[in-house]
Amino acid sequence: MTSSILSAPIATIGVPTEIKADELRVALTPDGVKELVSHGLEVLVQAGAGAGAGIGDTEFANSGARIVDRDVAWSAHLIVKVKEPQKEEFRFLRKDMVLFTYLHLAAYPKVGEALLASGTTGIGYETVQMENGSLPLLAPMSEIAGRLAAQVGAHLLERPHGGSGVLIGGCTGVRPARVIVLGAGTVGWNAARLAAAMDAEVMLLDRSPERLRNLEADRRGRLMSVVSSRGLLERLIPTADLLIGAVLTPGGRAPTLVDENMVKGMKTKSVIVDVAIDQGGCVETSIETTHTNPTVTIHGIQHYAVGNMPGAVPFTSTEALVSVTLPYILGIAGRGLEEAVTERPELLSGLNTVNGAVCHPGVAKALGLPPRHPMACLR
Repeated sequence: MTSSILSAPIATIGVPTEIKADELRVALTPDGVKELVSHGLEVLVQAGAGAGAGIGDTEFANSGARIVDRDVAWSAHLIVKVKEPQKEEFRFLRKDMVLFTYLHLAAYPKVGEALLASGTTGIGYETVQMENGSLPLLAPMSEIAGRLAAQVGAHLLERPHGGSGVLIGGCTGVRPARVIVLGAGTVGWNAARLAAAMDAEVMLLDRSPERLRNLEADRRGRLMSVVSSRGLLERLIPTADLLIGAVLTPGGRAPTLVDENMVKGMKTKSVIVDVAIDQGGCVETSIETTHTNPTVTIHGIQHYAVGNMPGAVPFTSTEALVSVTLPYILGIAGRGLEEAVTERPELLSGLNTVNGAVCHPGVAKALGLPPRHPMACLR
């Protein structure tokens, strides 16, 4: 059955309702459904799946979807989601299933264990990687998360929300907040740009001089780019009003750049926004939080480490996500995974698990398991 799932077209696509805490996005839009149905595919949408993003069952039905209960949605052979399966969803995982979603198995090893035990083919949006190193299915969420990081950080600096009472952009005659951003990828660059647009003093740190050089032409406001090092971090972090962690290792656990002693050295009531928490976090003291309870205070520092930040803006996030995932969904369902990876070879790097094997080296390292080559996984 597994070989046919990989080699043959998949006629039915299931869209379950997300049940992760405060997750309001949905994996397809009505326009996406209409596109899939126009290619002869059946789409099963769980009742209420789009409610959080402002999309009603009637809109999905009018686009050609069947509105079904949870069990029927999960019975499809291609399941498209937004977030990794939760513990109560593990029972739906099967060998004759392709699961296409954000997996982040380095941060959620129990999900990896469940995928391996069930033999499910798990494709992680976040590890689909182009030849040039870009991550096309992660990019829109990274852009949104980066912008939210600056916005959330500015809010948390306000005294009524537990902060030090510093206005991020300052005012005439009064210094602005100092914002330090770790990592100049999509998340970090968007966080830095928005913070600079709010007139903060921004320091964008990255280990790659080439990356910083490429961004230099678009630098605006009080934004300085600096090549990162351990010594520099130790000197700069105590000066931060807002620290944004935005580092990424595709498929693997985020490196811990800020240890507990550095956090202890920060100014009381300053703020940490650890966007890397869905890959384990880059700040040692970070603990994953939710939109309902977004912060914890450790050593006098507010830590914001929500694992699904773009879920705060589910309409925008859903539209942005489906705009990039839809061609891949259509390819996998319409032609089968084996053919889809020949047409879109970047899908190979998206393979995390197949038939009880780990197929991504970064994921394998994070889980402490030996990797198989993704092409070998498909045979």
